[in-house]
Amino acid sequence: MTGKDRDNAPEGRSRHHFWVLLILAGLGLGLSIMLREHLSFEALSENRAQLLAYTERYAVLSVVLFVTCYTVIVALSLPGATVATLTGGFLFGTFPGVLFNMSGAIMGASVLFLAARWGLGDWLASKIDASEGRIHKIKHGIDENQWSMLFLIRFLPLVPFFVANLLPALFGVRFYRFFISTALGIIPGALILTSVGAGLGSVFERGEAPDLGVFFTPPILLPTLGLCLLALLPILWKVWRKEAA
Repeated sequence: MTGKDRDNAPEGRSRHHFWVLLILAGLGLGLSIMLREHLSFEALSENRAQLLAYTERYAVLSVVLFVTCYTVIVALSLPGATVATLTGGFLFGTFPGVLFNMSGAIMGASVLFLAARWGLGDWLASKIDASEGRIHKIKHGIDENQWSMLFLIRFLPLVPFFVANLLPALFGVRFYRFFISTALGIIPGALILTSVGAGLGSVFERGEAPDLGVFFTPPILLPTLGLCLLALLPILWKVWRKEAA
């Protein structure tokens, strides 16, 4: 193999990985269309009696199936993660339901992160490192404050979950940092949604839908903003030190 061939080999492999990743994205889109009626609050409401009966009869198998389905939903970025989290609370209670929800979310996020890294992440990160301009400066800023940025995108309720899974992979974040920040960063949101799901019984009896606006009430929003500020403190400290120097 010539030097030129060796230089082009990684790019060729990246293109091959990209096509595989594109196929998986197409599969996720197809499943999103096919399952959109089944991954909904209405479907949960209509099938709640059967789900509760199955969970009570096959407790261990129900947990395995639930965590597996949750992992697939997150890994393929299907539009049902919120409903899945509510279902976990409804079927298993706030505890251990939150543990099952977090297990599926962490595993699904890890699969998506590794798939994105395998498909384009390393190649794209190397291209950004070799480039100049605004994108390179953004990546450099992220590299200098990785832990803060990783926790910040987890704590901010306005950042979609799949975006928080993909961006670190595309910017070359190490997997162990992604895993730790994900496992710790999703605790507040998972706990809130699971507790909402645990109270769905009375919501179903009234014929209502769950109030997800709870995230923006002061008792929830203020502590969340406090966590965001805590994640920003190291960045603010660095900025202050530079200005003071």
